[in-house]
Amino acid sequence: MRIEWPTLALIGLCYAVWLAAIFWVAGFSPTLAIVVAALAIALHASLQHEVLHGHPFGDRRLGEPLVFASLNLAIPYIRFRDTHLAHHMDATLTDPYDDPESNYFDPVAWAALSGPVRAVLAVNNTLLGRMLIGPVVAQVMFMGADARLIRAGDRGVSWAWACHLGLSGAILWLVAVSPMPVWAYLLACYGGLSILKIRTFLEHQAHERARGRTVIIEDRGPLAFLFLNNNLHVVHHMHPKLPWYRLPKIYFNNREKYLRRNDGYCYRSYAEIFRRHLLRAKDPVPHPMMLHK
Repeated sequence: MRIEWPTLALIGLCYAVWLAAIFWVAGFSPTLAIVVAALAIALHASLQHEVLHGHPFGDRRLGEPLVFASLNLAIPYIRFRDTHLAHHMDATLTDPYDDPESNYFDPVAWAALSGPVRAVLAVNNTLLGRMLIGPVVAQVMFMGADARLIRAGDRGVSWAWACHLGLSGAILWLVAVSPMPVWAYLLACYGGLSILKIRTFLEHQAHERARGRTVIIEDRGPLAFLFLNNNLHVVHHMHPKLPWYRLPKIYFNNREKYLRRNDGYCYRSYAEIFRRHLLRAKDPVPHPMMLHK
């Protein structure tokens, strides 16, 4: 039995920080508690991502109970797992229909949207917009798609949401009996989701070849830790069974190989991404490859 102790220890640390935020820090500074809880919530989502890829145990089913309750209250773990594993079909990356995590629209569907909706999505296509309104935009679209599946009789999706709502109720009860106000925790949830939008903002680009669609961000700072080195994203897509703490060594020891692999789709740091894309879109909302068909 393989046990990845760094991941297991980090799961424990994440819960310790989260509990400290709501039960201790909130007692003397609700503002600081929101910040600390948001960071713990973002890290927890990254740990969920590790678990769905088979960490810290060889059998994913052993790890899932450790992160099954989503601290962000927004995304059921089962739905995150199932849609994300579907996203790992590299041949369909960025496809508006076949990639569940694509931020692109079919140009025909885009043209049919109203002006105000297109304006909201255009704002959402900048990094600042993605952080400010991205959690709402993504949640509305995600829940709308799942509602259609539930109405069509998909029992798996219904079960995922039933489990999620029950566990979210338990989390909110725990917050309610803590010194942290529920409204403050909801702000922390939004903050955690907003932080995660920094990672997903340009993870993938429209590219003629599948291998050129996945980014490398050579950041080794706090955000890289919060994202568990998933900023080295092409390495993760090529080796999804590698644990987070091995990705930097694998990448930096074979840097040229991976940059050839993704046709040089690379940023040196998240600071560079903020400078270049805080107020300026990286690419259009309608899928550019489909525009040219």
